[in-house]
Amino acid sequence: MMEFKEKFVERYRGLTDFGDFKEAINKPARKSIRVNTLKISVSELKNRVAGLTQVPWCKEGFYIERKEIAVGNLKEHFLGYFYVQEAASMIPAIILDPAENDLILDMSAAPGSKTTQIGAMMRNKGAIIANDIKWDRIKALSMNLQRCGVLNTVITIYKGEKFPEIKFDKILLDAPCSGTGTLQKSPDTLKIYNTEMIKKLSYQQKRMIMKGYSLLNEGGILVYSTCSLEPEEDENVIDYLLENSNAKLEKISVSNLKCSPAVLEFEGKEYNSEIRKCLRIWPQDNNSDGFFVAKIKK
Repeated sequence: MMEFKEKFVERYRGLTDFGDFKEAINKPARKSIRVNTLKISVSELKNRVAGLTQVPWCKEGFYIERKEIAVGNLKEHFLGYFYVQEAASMIPAIILDPAENDLILDMSAAPGSKTTQIGAMMRNKGAIIANDIKWDRIKALSMNLQRCGVLNTVITIYKGEKFPEIKFDKILLDAPCSGTGTLQKSPDTLKIYNTEMIKKLSYQQKRMIMKGYSLLNEGGILVYSTCSLEPEEDENVIDYLLENSNAKLEKISVSNLKCSPAVLEFEGKEYNSEIRKCLRIWPQDNNSDGFFVAKIKK
């Protein structure tokens, strides 16, 4: 069983049913993969890899129920036929809904789970700028793009908040975050948890989302997501964007996905009621990572 810091328990009891949350994150994490349709069809992969169960909200997503399999060692993984990706992590790209002729920026792309997903959805057409800041992460991004056969992508290395003034049709900002939604598979996150870290991350996220929004074409879409459950990194960041721009939130609907209400007040601060349109996903909702997703239109 995980050990929780007193401050963590205090905050999360005010946000959700802590008993349900604690039970969910102490369950074994489910292995999941996404079929890479640039190289193989869903039906063909199902014929090659046994023990697959559909992820309800992603037609290319599957849980692997066979416990004896080291998924990354399968031949089909080396061939780029699938990408090992947590089921909730597949949601932001689905919401972004890339079209084949779009120019897309993935502001914080490494190691490439969502970039490769977007590339497959675009059928290697249009163009993706995949940006990140750390060389070791860039290496992983480059290797995953090559393994998956994603050909419509250029890699750049900039701080997200300092990206050059280029206009895009769609932008994904899967922001660097505290990762408190990933405790089921990364329990060590609890050891480094502190509220000062959360505040610093929130400041960076606000700078990045303001920059991302400025890079959108009129009518363009920005999807903001985190694997954090902290309101300061989620609703608070969206509230800041709404206060400081003409951004509009779009209502999100994902079939077969269970969601919880967004937080509209936290530690004495009230957020814009439009934030109800965002997705807040707790681990106990779908036996998955926790996630927050917002769809923003310029």
